[in-house]
Amino acid sequence: MKAVILAGGYGTRLSEETHLRPKPMVEIGGRPVLWHILKIFSAHGINDFIICCGYKGYVIKEYFCNYFLHMSDVTVDMANNRTEIHHASAEPWRVTLIDTGEDTLTGGRLKRVRRFVEDEPHFCFTYGDGLSDVNIASLAAFHETHGKLATVTAVQPPGRYGALLTEGTKVTGFVEKPQGDGGWINGGFFVISPKTIDYIDGDSSSWEVDVLHRLAADGELQVYNHQGFWQAMDTLRDKTMLEDLWQRGEAKWKVWA
Repeated sequence: MKAVILAGGYGTRLSEETHLRPKPMVEIGGRPVLWHILKIFSAHGINDFIICCGYKGYVIKEYFCNYFLHMSDVTVDMANNRTEIHHASAEPWRVTLIDTGEDTLTGGRLKRVRRFVEDEPHFCFTYGDGLSDVNIASLAAFHETHGKLATVTAVQPPGRYGALLTEGTKVTGFVEKPQGDGGWINGGFFVISPKTIDYIDGDSSSWEVDVLHRLAADGELQVYNHQGFWQAMDTLRDKTMLEDLWQRGEAKWKVWA
């Protein structure tokens, strides 16, 4: 199975980092968040990726073109114009990097890579900034059971603020960042048929606003509920929180060995 990853947005809410690089290349634990996402999929046996580049896409291309060097010990013999690789480490990944335009919306980016997935029975589709311990294999298996065009993973994000426990006017305790209001939201991990791309008009089509609504109206969208860890990296606050989890060894999205 293949996975298509959206990695072309401007990341304006993380401008402290994204004025130099695209948001998927912002680092958690010294590695781009995009690397973490590929590791999640790879842990479930998915190693063929199509990355939809846009804003500063050359940074992503340069990273993967030099990935072998990034992950290895190297001796550079400048006098003899020679490079020696020591203890080389590589991933079992096939990464296709496609320029889908700087201003193309999310649906339009998917349509631009149609030729790479049109022969697949179904494929994974996700954003380049969301981390989760969702079981991709179970998600894909669920998708195969219902026969509809698309499956969206639903998550319940944690509340942003702590809550008060009260009895009348008396405070009896506190709950630190409880689960949200019970509502399920789009967690950004999809399994879809190539036929969903027929719902996309062009570059100005939004996957969230246009395509998902049409799929739902046609009864072609099913939901897979995930009650485990999920966090999008939208702001500097989110990045700091994810970095802290990684440094403390509590990164629940680290499902690989």
